[in-house]
Amino acid sequence: MERETVRINKFLSQCGICSRREADRIAEDGRIRINGTVAGKGSMVAPGDTVTVDGVAVEPRREKIVLAFHKPAGVVCTSSKKEPDNIIDYIGFPERIYPVGRLDKDSTGLILLTNDGELMENILRGRNGHEKEYIVTLDRAMTPEVCAAMEQGVPILGTMTKPCRILHREGRQFHIILTQGLNRQIRRMCEYFGYRVRTLKRIRIMDILLGDLPEGKWRRLTEEEIDRLKRECGRKTQEGEKNGGATGSRAHERTGRTVK
Repeated sequence: MERETVRINKFLSQCGICSRREADRIAEDGRIRINGTVAGKGSMVAPGDTVTVDGVAVEPRREKIVLAFHKPAGVVCTSSKKEPDNIIDYIGFPERIYPVGRLDKDSTGLILLTNDGELMENILRGRNGHEKEYIVTLDRAMTPEVCAAMEQGVPILGTMTKPCRILHREGRQFHIILTQGLNRQIRRMCEYFGYRVRTLKRIRIMDILLGDLPEGKWRRLTEEEIDRLKRECGRKTQEGEKNGGATGSRAHERTGRTVK
């Protein structure tokens, strides 16, 4: 934790409470207090200040936790207790953690959870163009023409998807690498061309592989893996500032050859 005056959203992010964006929303709702006074979005926190959210004191997290979880179908990637199938209750981890992004309810595979708000922000920042790889099974085989068109971009949700990579096509199954995360993006892209997704499984986020982690189980990332994530986030932030987050291929070059 930095021993300096920081904005309230950065303070809560560093403490692992939520992302900066979510902290701004919480502040707008008047749920944050600094030394007993309601805090606004731009309020500053100084060393020694007492910060509470919904009346609960916020304590800095000393240990940075990052988990890799093999999400089963039916689990919802939210920390909201209003959702009975939320991912936090399913995992039952003793520390407060949050999912990094989403994987829709019907999909399975790799999702990260952490108490490190800064790392979460960097991974989710769209302009960084972080790669995510999925195995998709359709209701029928995709034609080469559709494959080529999908790689160039598909009009969904009022926008054009970023270029992607499709590889390892065999029958009704293929691998796809995305650098963005629109709502139900892969399913919508396939539906645009008249296909229905039967199964969807994420097997990689940046350099982190799902590997043989059993469905419904989690593991802690190693210090080496966390360091790699942070280095990649820093590198991609610099690249994103230069070219707007163009699709990269380094991670595919490192991992694509081993995927069957």
